[in-house]
Amino acid sequence: MATELQFIKSASGSSVSSLSVTDCFSANYDVYKIVIDNFQPTVLGNSSSRFIDSVGSVISSAEYDYAALNMKSNTTFGESRATNQTFISPYQQSASSYSSGNNVVMYVFNPYDSSSYSFCQWQSNSYDAGALIGRKGIGVHKSAEQITGINFSNSNGGNITIDVSVYGVK
Repeated sequence: MATELQFIKSASGSSVSSLSVTDCFSANYDVYKIVIDNFQPTVLGNSSSRFIDSVGSVISSAEYDYAALNMKSNTTFGESRATNQTFISPYQQSASSYSSGNNVVMYVFNPYDSSSYSFCQWQSNSYDAGALIGRKGIGVHKSAEQITGINFSNSNGGNITIDVSVYGVK
C-alpha cells in the first residue's frame, strides 16, 4: 500500500520568539508529517514544541513526556528524557553560529481525536560545539483533548528562524 502525503499548510518565522502553525490538524487525517527546515536560534538551545488546543491556546501545562536518543559524532550516544514537562524537547539543538542544516521530520498521531492522547515521533539532524548530532525520539501529550495546531520555540529563550510544512498522511 502506497503512502500519500497531502500538503496542508506551511509557515515561516524570521527572528521570532515562537511560531504557531494553527488549524493544521483536523478530522481528515489521523497521522501528520511535519517538516522543520533550517531551525536557527539566536541563543544555544533546543527546539521545543507545544500543541495548540481547539480554542487556539498554546498548551503550556506540564502535560508532556519525551525521550530521545542523541547520536553525537564526537562522543558516545546518550539519552534525553523527561516527564511532566511544559513542552516536548529536545529534538534538535543548535549553536546560534550554525546557520543551516538543522532539520526535523516529525510524525504526529491522533491530534484531533478528543478521546485520545496525542503522540509524536521524530528524527533530526543538527550541529553543536563542533559535532554533528542525529536524534530520534518520541513524545506524548498526556491529556485527551482536541489538538488543532502546533507551536515551536527555543527552550532556552531567544528568537528563532524556522520554516515548517505540515502534511496529512493517507
